[in-house]
Amino acid sequence: MDHDWTAAQVTNSGGQGAVLLVCEHASNFIPDDLNALGLGGDGHTSHAAWDIGALDVAIALSRLLDAPLVAGTMSRLVYDCNRPLSAPDCIPVRSEIYHIPGNAELGDADRQARFDRVHTPFHDAVTKQCGIANPSILVTIHSFAPIFNGISREVELGFLYHAAPAAAQAMLAQEQKRDVFRSALNEPYAAKDGVTYTLDKHGEALGLPAVMIEIRNDLIDTAEKAQAMAQHLSVSLSAAFPALRQQAAE
Repeated sequence: MDHDWTAAQVTNSGGQGAVLLVCEHASNFIPDDLNALGLGGDGHTSHAAWDIGALDVAIALSRLLDAPLVAGTMSRLVYDCNRPLSAPDCIPVRSEIYHIPGNAELGDADRQARFDRVHTPFHDAVTKQCGIANPSILVTIHSFAPIFNGISREVELGFLYHAAPAAAQAMLAQEQKRDVFRSALNEPYAAKDGVTYTLDKHGEALGLPAVMIEIRNDLIDTAEKAQAMAQHLSVSLSAAFPALRQQAAE
């Protein structure tokens, strides 16, 4: 059914804050007509299918900063909205330990159809919201697994950029000053890993300061922890960017 393929949800569209929030991997939803992509076990609830806790953080930040939020409503296993159609992993055949049979033998027309039904309306929603909100900074919210390919990740917060580092550096400086979480620049991923597509498309490429925030998902895997992290990040964001400080003072 068509409503099963809704690709984006906008929260607080009329928010007056200086930030536009984007959460590409907010949902693990797979439309009924895809038959769960043939996934078995816990694949559809794992980090492979979505960024655990990211939506809860993004919604809480939207409230705290009065910021509009564009969130994906489709699992990245259907189509990864943080990838162009040319990326091999935009419709993954394998993700982490999971094989995705429903993606295994897609032809070019099938891949284009997924792109048209998921990527295009999602990014159209971001573009439209940018026009409505005229934000001072773009912030994308993601989470990452504590263990990847058997290796523990010590970093707790990562601040990523595509080619323009200023916004990510400003956030890192605040986090290092506060010394609450182990934070790093371009960790656990970086632009070379193909993860900064949305950040560049709607931010840096248009001259809009942008930062991608990666949060280790064991820190936000309950509603309470996500709310606490959002509160923490709202303070760092407000300290890092003059437009947010001015907003908070008004």
